[in-house]
Amino acid sequence: MDNNSRVPSISVRPVDGRVDFARFINHPYERHRHDPHWVPPLRWGERERLMPRKNPFFEHAEVALFLAVIDDRVVGRIAAIDDRLHLHTHRDNTALFGFFEAPDAGTAAALLNAAEQWARQRGRERLRGPINPTLNDNAGLLIDGFDSDPMILMPHNPPEYARFIEAAGYRKAKDLFAWLYCVDREPPATIARLAERLRERVGLTIRPFNIAEFSREAARLRELYTAAWENNWGFTAPTAAEFARLAQEMKPIFDPRIAVCAEDGGRMVACVVAVPDVNQALKGTGGTLFPTGLVRLLRRRRYITQARVLLVGIDPQYRLLGLYPLLMLELHRQALAAGYRHLEFSWTLEDNRDVNGPAEQAGARRYKTYRIYEKAIAS
Repeated sequence: MDNNSRVPSISVRPVDGRVDFARFINHPYERHRHDPHWVPPLRWGERERLMPRKNPFFEHAEVALFLAVIDDRVVGRIAAIDDRLHLHTHRDNTALFGFFEAPDAGTAAALLNAAEQWARQRGRERLRGPINPTLNDNAGLLIDGFDSDPMILMPHNPPEYARFIEAAGYRKAKDLFAWLYCVDREPPATIARLAERLRERVGLTIRPFNIAEFSREAARLRELYTAAWENNWGFTAPTAAEFARLAQEMKPIFDPRIAVCAEDGGRMVACVVAVPDVNQALKGTGGTLFPTGLVRLLRRRRYITQARVLLVGIDPQYRLLGLYPLLMLELHRQALAAGYRHLEFSWTLEDNRDVNGPAEQAGARRYKTYRIYEKAIAS
C-alpha cells in the first residue's frame, strides 16, 4: 500500500453561513437524483421551512443544522431540534432530530452523535426522530413500501436508513401508517348503509369547504384539529401562525371538492380534508420551477389523479357518534365526481383504531409504514 494513501475521515460540523445552508438544503437533491421514487420537494419551500424569519415554528424552538463532510464534500446532514412547545405539552425532556441523510452507518452514527451532544448540552434526556421539524409537517422514516412514489408532504428514503439508525442504538418509538384507497369504484355497501343511517340519526349538516372564506375556514379547521388530536401520542398543537402558514402553502393547490365539513347548528364538529398530490406534477422538476419546471408543473396538473387526506378531525363531544363512515362516504363521492382515482389516508398512528379500523373496512390497503425512533441520551 502506498504510504501516502489515506482513508478520508468524516468531519461533522455545524452549518455556518449562507453557503453551508445552501449545501444543507441541496444535498438530498444530489443524493437521491437516481432514485426513481424520490420526488424532489420545491427548494424554496425547503429553505423557508428552516428559516426563522419565514417559519413561525422558530418562535418556540431552536434548531441546529449539521453537515457531514469528507474532503469538503457534503456526504450527509442532520438537524437537532429543541421545541419548547413540545416540552411544555409532554413534559418528556425529549429533543428531536430530522432532515437526516447519510450514505453509511459510520456517517449516520457521527451525525446522530452530533445531534445527541447538542441535545444533551441543553439538558435533554432523549432524542427522537426523524421529525422534520414537527409531527405537523413531515415525519417518520419509511421502512416499507419503497416501490411507489410518496404523496405530498410524505417522506421517502432508501431502505438502508433504518439499519443505520438502529445501529446507532435507536429503537422504535411509534409506527405511522399510510392507507391507499381506490376511488374509481363504489364504496362497500355496508359502509354506505351505515353512513346513510348515521346521516338520518345525527342530523348534522354535511357541506364542502367554503373556498370563498378560506382564512375563516382554516381557523375553524385548526380549532377542530387541535381538539381532536389533543390526546394523541406526540401531538403538539400548531400555533395559529404555524397553521396559517401551512394553510397559505396549501391554498394554491387546494381543491374544495375533496374537503368535507360537518356542522351542528353552524359549528364545525367534524372534517376530512384532502389535497391534490402535486408530487405527480413535481416529479422531474428537480425541485426548481424556473425556467422549465414551472412549464412542466402547469402541464401536468391536469393529470393529478390522486390526493392525500392529511386532516381528519372529530370534536371529542361527537366522537362516540361514529362519524368516520359518513365522512369517508362523502369524501368518496366528492372525489369520484371530481375525477380522482386514489386517496391516501396518511399518516395514522399504528394504534389509532378509530381511524385504521374504518379505513380498512372501507377497503383501504395499508401500503406504507413510517417509523419514528428514539434513544435515551442522558449522561
